[in-house]
Amino acid sequence: MPDAVIVDIVRTASGRGKPGGALSGVHPVTLLATTLRALLERNGLDPALVEDVIAGCVGQVGDQSLNIGRNALLAAGFPEEVPATTIDRQCGSSQQAMHFAAQGVMAGAYDIVIACGVESMSRVPIGTSRLTGSPQAPLSERYPEGLVNQGIGAELIAARWKLSREELDAYAAESHRRASAAIDDGAFAAEIVPVALPDGGVHVIDETVRPATTPAGLAGLAPAYLDEAMTSRFPEITWSITPGNSSPLTDGASAALIMSEPMAASLGLRPRARFRSFAVVGSDPVLMLTGPIPATERILQRSGLGIGQIDAFEVNEAFASVPLAWAREFDVDPEKLNPRGGAIALGHALGGSGVRLAATLLNHLEATDGQFGLQTMCEGGGMANATIIERM
Repeated sequence: MPDAVIVDIVRTASGRGKPGGALSGVHPVTLLATTLRALLERNGLDPALVEDVIAGCVGQVGDQSLNIGRNALLAAGFPEEVPATTIDRQCGSSQQAMHFAAQGVMAGAYDIVIACGVESMSRVPIGTSRLTGSPQAPLSERYPEGLVNQGIGAELIAARWKLSREELDAYAAESHRRASAAIDDGAFAAEIVPVALPDGGVHVIDETVRPATTPAGLAGLAPAYLDEAMTSRFPEITWSITPGNSSPLTDGASAALIMSEPMAASLGLRPRARFRSFAVVGSDPVLMLTGPIPATERILQRSGLGIGQIDAFEVNEAFASVPLAWAREFDVDPEKLNPRGGAIALGHALGGSGVRLAATLLNHLEATDGQFGLQTMCEGGGMANATIIERM
């Protein structure tokens, strides 16, 4: 099988996913089109050579409906002959898009493909598309007590791994510190593409990073998911998850140019990384967010690599309890975990987050002369993707 390689990977800077956020005036089709155009321009690539565009998006309604991947490539000026599809694996949608793209290259179905993702949470609020009506009946039979939201899942993880409120807040503050330091050092410059704003400005700095964040400041925030009914159902919950130790609602997009290594050579393009291994798992849909643990176990087994051979880890910070529980299980060096900050600081634009993590991970490997990077993402409904890339 030919190696599938990443030639380039970009993202927008994050915007607060609420009215008045920096990117709230930008249509999500335009956001995604911005990253697609950037890949072409940065690499001098003829868009007619792209054989498919695979886009991740969670809220596929309203402004993000009707196959946003196809609409974005047309808005970006790609030939009409280039197809696209839009997929939903919840928070891991664009990470799954990378898997499908790379696996298609390795299978010989593609030579050149783009994996991308987008979410405008200011324009399509989280939960806009939700399960209603009769499809719930079979689920109710299997889970008679009912499924819960992700915040409750995060609380259950904190309780099961005995993570204190102080640990959660300290981790969140460190995420902001690392992200702020990375911004000051220009560490994100290679991955962020400018977004033109309706007022004539340009957005290039992650809006969700708060440099002044401290554990003491976070300690004053009230629990976000406190629910008396859930207290009786889950008496072990200590109600420690707050807006401060959770990822913020975010607008953003990302895209990766993926091709076979021989095709990159024929075009005179330098591959930056190869895909080493993939994994995807299902997990308990009530606890919901523990999937990164079995996904990591599976991908390490498949890749033949030991945890000590991985130079950096990106474990999505949907909530602080998720990477902290993961770190407890694998006993990794904390300096290798989300070294440039994570979603608590940089934001979590749902469908765009998987490729965003890969962009940050690859640039960190290049800056530190690392070889292997592992990213994993918890996903709604109890799932997780894991990916290992190898810097070239």
